[in-house]
Amino acid sequence: MVVLIEKNYPVFTIIIDNLETKNAVDGTTARELSSAFRSFEGDKKALVAVLWGANGTFCSGANLKAITEGRGNTIEKEGDGPMGPTRMRLNKPVIAAIAGFAVAGGLELALWCDMRIVEKNAIFGVFCRRFGVPLVDGGTVRLPRIIGLSRALDMILTGRPVDAEEALTWGLANRVVEIGEARIEAENLAREIAAFPQTCMRNDRLSVYSQMGLSVDEGMIKEFELGLKTLESGEYLEGSKTFVKGKGKHGNFNNT
Repeated sequence: MVVLIEKNYPVFTIIIDNLETKNAVDGTTARELSSAFRSFEGDKKALVAVLWGANGTFCSGANLKAITEGRGNTIEKEGDGPMGPTRMRLNKPVIAAIAGFAVAGGLELALWCDMRIVEKNAIFGVFCRRFGVPLVDGGTVRLPRIIGLSRALDMILTGRPVDAEEALTWGLANRVVEIGEARIEAENLAREIAAFPQTCMRNDRLSVYSQMGLSVDEGMIKEFELGLKTLESGEYLEGSKTFVKGKGKHGNFNNT
């Protein structure tokens, strides 16, 4: 098994561990990734997932050697993406913990995640530009939505490397941390997110994704529908009682 799972509830960490290929993904690895994220989605005790690449590399993309040997990624219109989970719409957040290369299909896996915690030595890039391998795991869709059309085209047309500092400036990286700390920081962040009222957080997250492609008016309607579901859950009443008792006031996140 190249894909490993570590459960430290409420955090569910999924690890790509293939030193020989710099965590490149072949057909088997893609299926293992999909299976791992389905397990996360179905695990009621798991509230936030972290996707991490072992051995100092997040993911170097599709395994091109495996493709030439007939062990390549599945290319189908329906079902999972070639890299595995990239067509899934999960109900819970996923944080990418990135060190080293997150390139080609590895970049697409990172873009699929909700947030990206990035080490100082991280490199993003459409390195597959050199070999005529297309972006088919959401790269041309998610990248411009995250960093804007012009910057996305810069990466997609040139294939050039983008380091952690530039990625942070562009919004491709959410936070930059010291080398060796991405997984730790991502799991700490996951625990922080898991501590919030979950119905509200998940519905607000869903509203963000749902409004893409909608007009402002349509997006507002969808947001209100999801907000009503949150209010109907009664979750906010407990939170209001907590606030009245003095917790979480003045922007304090440490005693909620």
